[in-house]
Amino acid sequence: MRLNITNTFTSLPADPDKENTRRQVINACYSTVTPKKTAQPQILHISDEMRENLGISEEESKSEKFRDVFTGNKIYSGTQPYAMCYGGHQFGHWAGQLGDGRATNLFEVTHQDKLWAVQLKGAGETPYSRSADGLAVLRSSIREYLMSEAMFHLGVPTTRALSLALSGDQVMRDVMYDGNSAYEKGAIVTRVAPSFIRFGNFEILAANNDVVTLQKLADYTIENFYPHLGTPNKKVYLEFFKEVGERSLDMVIEWLRVGFVHGVMNTDNMSILGLTIDYGPYGWLEGFDFGWTPNTTDREHKRYRFGNQAEIVAWNLYKLANALYPLIGEAEGLQNALESFSAIYHQKYEKMMKSKLGLFETDTNDKELIDQLNKTLHLVETDMTIFFRNLSNIEKDKPFDQQTDILLDAFYHEEEFDGKVKEEWQNWFDKYLARLEKETQSDQQRKEKMNQVNPKYVLRNYMAQLAIDEADKGNYELIDELFQLLKKPYDEQEDAEKWFAKRPDWARHKVGCSMLSCSS
Repeated sequence: MRLNITNTFTSLPADPDKENTRRQVINACYSTVTPKKTAQPQILHISDEMRENLGISEEESKSEKFRDVFTGNKIYSGTQPYAMCYGGHQFGHWAGQLGDGRATNLFEVTHQDKLWAVQLKGAGETPYSRSADGLAVLRSSIREYLMSEAMFHLGVPTTRALSLALSGDQVMRDVMYDGNSAYEKGAIVTRVAPSFIRFGNFEILAANNDVVTLQKLADYTIENFYPHLGTPNKKVYLEFFKEVGERSLDMVIEWLRVGFVHGVMNTDNMSILGLTIDYGPYGWLEGFDFGWTPNTTDREHKRYRFGNQAEIVAWNLYKLANALYPLIGEAEGLQNALESFSAIYHQKYEKMMKSKLGLFETDTNDKELIDQLNKTLHLVETDMTIFFRNLSNIEKDKPFDQQTDILLDAFYHEEEFDGKVKEEWQNWFDKYLARLEKETQSDQQRKEKMNQVNPKYVLRNYMAQLAIDEADKGNYELIDELFQLLKKPYDEQEDAEKWFAKRPDWARHKVGCSMLSCSS
């Protein structure tokens, strides 16, 4: 297996201490580490698309070398694995140094003029592991592996995954943080992205008043990932911040479009490239609810709930602005950019929602129509994915009372479609049908466009849990079935209709299907 290794991040200042001991790291962007050798590594699944992106042949992916490199048992020739140093605000509070406590960056690969950073999650301790073991378990690894690739095919900016492997080791975890620890199967995911730099990489340097290293990191990031902005200087640093903000807003708009809830949007979990990163206690919105969060740690305050994600992005950008301030030296430009993000977000949100509703002409009442829909969707538990997918079947010349199945199929309790609820839905649909009359496209043309933004198949929480349950028994076929299904989320896939269904009752409160902890 021959890879075109291109090490760029390691040109930045390194931690001089080579020992793998927990410590505070100063004036450095990373520390060198050695992955932990595993007992009996086994590759369970490989993304052929990502394999090809890295220039690895199918034959090479079946080799012992592939298995050993991407489970941390061998270090690829001429490379030195490392862990990144970063800090972060967690649940709104400064947590100080955090860093890659469970991630080991192997190397960077250039293939077909694209740069890819390759990282193992769950390959052992690093100087940033604090009291943790640096390992990962199969359940969380399956969730990350499937979701990161599913999100890519949904059109959501995201990190990717190359492979999923068993380590052969047992790992102790307390799934719900309730004192009931138990051994689980250890696993390793190979994660891939152009870069894994986070807001927190800048925050820790600013917090330590290390402006020299901060500037080196900013220059590196701009030169490698924002080269169109030009040679780094004060003006370019500001333009860099603006573009990071717009990319981050684009990302959260896509989350809202498909119903994804990240669950733990700390600043150390925010990609500087505007990618969805760190699939921990995420969840899929099934019953439409702006107040829903999948994270047990966030259950009380619901800081990272579905409907608050855009506000959290703005809050995180404020913290990034503070970190970049030493390079810019004046607050006005940063403040203006932060204030503009709200208007940019609302414009993009309305455009996104109009696309979901099949509205392509201009109408001054569209915002009101969208706001009314969001309120109406909260009247009874309504499956988001099914509702919007079925909405494309609406015929604008047919009265709503002859098309109610479109709505009822998405209700978890059809009997609640009565009285005030029915009246409110009738009111909204009357306005919607009237609005559709202003569209010049045919019902079929509108349906085709709506089905390009409203997925039919998503990785519902219970689907991932079914794959986990099967894998715990040693059956891995469902991982591949879901992986293949989610590569074409907008296609009908008639042989997969069983997955276009509401959450089953057994999954409503089952661990892993409704709420999750950060434990992995």
